[in-house]
Amino acid sequence: MSAENGGLKIGILSRLPDSYSCQRLVEEGIKRGHQVEIFDPLRCYMTISSSKPTVHYMEHELSYLDAVIPRIATAVTFYGTAVLRQFEMGGTFSVNPSGAVLKSRDKLRAHQILARKGIGMPVTGFAHSTEKIDDMIQLCGGAPLVVKLLEGSQGKGVVLAETKKAAESVMEAFRCLNAYFLVQEFVKEANGADIRCFVVGDKVVASMMRQAKEGEFRSNLHSGGSAKAIKITKEERRIAILAAKTLGLNVAGVDILRSNDGPKLMEVNSSPGLEGIEKSTGINVAEKIYEFIENAKRVVAHGDKQRC
Repeated sequence: MSAENGGLKIGILSRLPDSYSCQRLVEEGIKRGHQVEIFDPLRCYMTISSSKPTVHYMEHELSYLDAVIPRIATAVTFYGTAVLRQFEMGGTFSVNPSGAVLKSRDKLRAHQILARKGIGMPVTGFAHSTEKIDDMIQLCGGAPLVVKLLEGSQGKGVVLAETKKAAESVMEAFRCLNAYFLVQEFVKEANGADIRCFVVGDKVVASMMRQAKEGEFRSNLHSGGSAKAIKITKEERRIAILAAKTLGLNVAGVDILRSNDGPKLMEVNSSPGLEGIEKSTGINVAEKIYEFIENAKRVVAHGDKQRC
């Protein structure tokens, strides 16, 4: 297939080929006349050359791909983004550029970049030493507060410290393990709920409210939370689109809390799952992703460069 006759050759980079997200992307891509394959990024290998950079998989060169959809797990970010970068070097269009994925995965860097843009977020602290724990706790509004591992995902590595003593214990334990973490203001009035805005291109194509189960403060569906469709405000929509654009992401899950001071950005996910958002809203999000790819390829075909 080729872009000229309407069909594209698309690769999905994922280690979970049987996941809902991958299967929906394959199903929707085939329905739209594309050829879609799933590749495990860890089984890809590459030749780094200034004349002909290539990516190979099971002894086959993947230069025939028109576009790739990265769904790279946090645990394989380093190698996964190296593979993605190699595709980009060879001229393959990537739905999310490798640099944008790296920025979003580094929680500290992402917070700094987003804060510089003036996007409202819970007060966040970061330190190497635990020598001045008391002062940092106060700077973040005092207990209760949230302690997050920098490399956590899907709600893992996130602890609610309800007292100053508990916060001190968690931070000291993380540092003893040589783990870096963020200390963050706890937005109590959110009542264990957050809003996931699914951004594709320059639009929020779907949004849901996730509610933590009883006795839990993390609203992630992987942690047992529930979800329902919700109508977001103009300000929430603006923040979601701005956050994705600031990090350079074309497809993103942007998580927002409703606080007494207005919406506060929590996190930007470069590989947002499709199951929760599609089932709770009834919106065909996979279709929106392919519409973006098709439009982007048309733009590239007319001589414009990929936004990165």
